[in-house]
Amino acid sequence: MKQQPSAGQQKPGWKKYLFLHLCIFWYTGTSILSEVASNLDFLSIPYILCYCGIVLVLGIYAILWQQAIKGFKPSVAYSNKSVNLIWTLVVSALLFREQITWNNLAGAALIILGVCLVVQDD
Repeated sequence: MKQQPSAGQQKPGWKKYLFLHLCIFWYTGTSILSEVASNLDFLSIPYILCYCGIVLVLGIYAILWQQAIKGFKPSVAYSNKSVNLIWTLVVSALLFREQITWNNLAGAALIILGVCLVVQDD
């Protein structure tokens, strides 16, 4: 049985979803910096800088994420977070020329389907 929003509680609009997904995209920066760091000499200055960048991205993300999830049910916010895998797939293909396989596309479709099902139930 669907719950109706209580008085004063509204469903999040497209702007809230956009901000939520921008935060998730920002989080993808950790994957980018990790990939770059994996190709550097261990404990070299560029390697350490990449990991400092990861800490910075995560710190900013933590603040943004707390603001982004306001007004969302936890199940909706955290199911949307799985879209990070799709963003990482896209960024990996664009920046690192990684191959996107049919299995990648099938997995992305399952993620999108799952998010749609959870959001639809909201």
